Amino acid sequence: MIVAYGFANLLQSVAAARTTVHHTFDPGLLLRLASHRTYLIGLICQVTGFVLAFLARRDLPLFLVQASVAAGLGVTAVIGVVVLKWRLPAAEVVLLVLLFAGITGLVLAAQPAPSRQLGLTGVVALAAAVVVIAVLGFFAVRLHGAPGSVALGSLAGMAFSAAAVAARPLASADSAEAFARDPLLYLLVAHSVVGQLLLGLAMQRGSTTAAVAAMDAAGAVPAAIVGLLLLGDRIWPGREWLAAAGFLVTLVAVVGLTRYAEPQHHHAVARSQKRLMVGAGSAARPRR
Repeated sequence: MIVAYGFANLLQSVAAARTTVHHTFDPGLLLRLASHRTYLIGLICQVTGFVLAFLARRDLPLFLVQASVAAGLGVTAVIGVVVLKWRLPAAEVVLLVLLFAGITGLVLAAQPAPSRQLGLTGVVALAAAVVVIAVLGFFAVRLHGAPGSVALGSLAGMAFSAAAVAARPLASADSAEAFARDPLLYLLVAHSVVGQLLLGLAMQRGSTTAAVAAMDAAGAVPAAIVGLLLLGDRIWPGREWLAAAGFLVTLVAVVGLTRYAEPQHHHAVARSQKRLMVGAGSAARPRR
């Protein structure tokens, strides 16, 4: 799951950086992004990670699963070093170690247990949330630069967080028929589509750092709180401090790795675009 999200983060951000910036809340952006093979491969990785995360949510608390999803950025950094020849300063090595330590702490603190059901009130709240997030996205898309990345990334995280909340009880469906008839399934899909659109818009605003950091924080924290308060997520007695420390360390490491990865990612995209322009110019010159 973590590896799949790591590949998805890198490939989708590359595709978003190569797509014309959108200043409206237009679902057509997803179709334009889908025209990039890089984005499609990244989307396949994300869907794979999503399915694995969905299966994990059947028995594991949301604070562990959501932190693990955010930890995919650590894999992104490793891929950048191995494949794209990014530098790996000592500070980033420390962040990767902290990320591993944070996830380990969460694994040790999490007590597996099936989810409680949300009930009608919870379903209505999730339905209202998707409308509110979409309306806020309609206005936030007018923001530019880092403020736009933060606003849209935060909204994307909230949408993915709501999708995770819907997925936790849905994963415990007794049969395929019950799964298909559960309104949580359709709320899960709606929040995921809205979140994907918002994430694409956020990454286009020029600050992958702001977009991903805001998304990870907004995607992990609300779901963790709802899981503990309403869905029956459990922590082994006496390990509450370990869960809190692991969650905090994981988020701090993710934000730090995002700040490290962004400039190197932008340089890689710029070099790729330059090669494409040079190639196009060479093809346009008449042969003698």
